[in-house]
Amino acid sequence: MTLSSSAKIQEIPSYLIYEMDDGRPIYYKGYKEVLAGTKDFEAIMADSTLQAWLKLELGAIIKVLLSAGYIVTGGEQGLQLGKAKWRAADIAIFKKENFVLSNQYSANPPEIAIEIDTKADLDSPGASIDYFDRKNRQLFEFGVKKIIWIFTEVHSIKVIVPGEDVQHFEWEEDITVMEGVQFNLQKIMDQLL
Repeated sequence: MTLSSSAKIQEIPSYLIYEMDDGRPIYYKGYKEVLAGTKDFEAIMADSTLQAWLKLELGAIIKVLLSAGYIVTGGEQGLQLGKAKWRAADIAIFKKENFVLSNQYSANPPEIAIEIDTKADLDSPGASIDYFDRKNRQLFEFGVKKIIWIFTEVHSIKVIVPGEDVQHFEWEEDITVMEGVQFNLQKIMDQLL
């Protein structure tokens, strides 16, 4: 007897859910290994040293360059897009008046979301494209005005703004977050080395 997909979902513990897409769970990459007992949950949830360092470093640089009218959050900023729909942002830049400090996911959109890789389980190239397209679209519908994706394995950056062509950059190029706020990942890396 085979289990229906909904029965299979019910067997997977909720702590293995990374994001929720209209009631459909998106699991952490590596969740199958956790279920099989070959990995601990902490091993799939934690950032690499590069990801953790970039989140903190970029967040600090952006915070210093921004005017006092903005708040920068880091880590896995939860964004409550609707009922049974939430997403996470590695770095989020909120207008100060749109930021509420609480123990809940933000019901207000940041102006800009910066993503460093993803922790989502994407088991095929088609799943990857679908995930990125849906997440970007949902964040824009929520009110985010710009998304910056940083891919550490291939050293590339995508800047996505609604209604505009996707911009592709290498790490050596300057990335404009907003007027007067830029970063260059290679220069940041060179300072460490």
